[in-house]
Amino acid sequence: MPDPEIANLGAILRARRREKHLSLRDLSDLMGVPPNTLSRVERGDVPDLKNFRRIVEWLELPAERFLEGAGEASTPEVIARHLRADRRLPADAAHQIMEMVEEMYHRLIGEQPTLSLHLRSAKTFTPGASTLLADILSEMQSKLQAGGS
Repeated sequence: MPDPEIANLGAILRARRREKHLSLRDLSDLMGVPPNTLSRVERGDVPDLKNFRRIVEWLELPAERFLEGAGEASTPEVIARHLRADRRLPADAAHQIMEMVEEMYHRLIGEQPTLSLHLRSAKTFTPGASTLLADILSEMQSKLQAGGS
């Protein structure tokens, strides 16, 4: 899903264009942005950088308004935005690639799975020993999660 602010660009553009009683062709002539591009932006597509600049200049809005949160986005979210913006890539293909990227990303950043251990009790395993073992394993897990410090 696109960043919420950039997703509002099309709605803002459409509202301002209608407020000024301009057709897409009229607005295209004013901005130098092709009418097909303006139509796609109004439907929610993200324009390329050159057209983005022209649109925000015409709207008299700071570009940062639509770019805020980019620093807060995770790496997979940034990649997803680029995949969705690629006009050559069908939406379902972008989604499939995104799922693979997400899975690989989390695997490669080294997210540690929770350590699970199941022990079978022998008749000689006393309740006190099981408590001691549980404490030792809990401490080991805490150290592993903290990076071994």
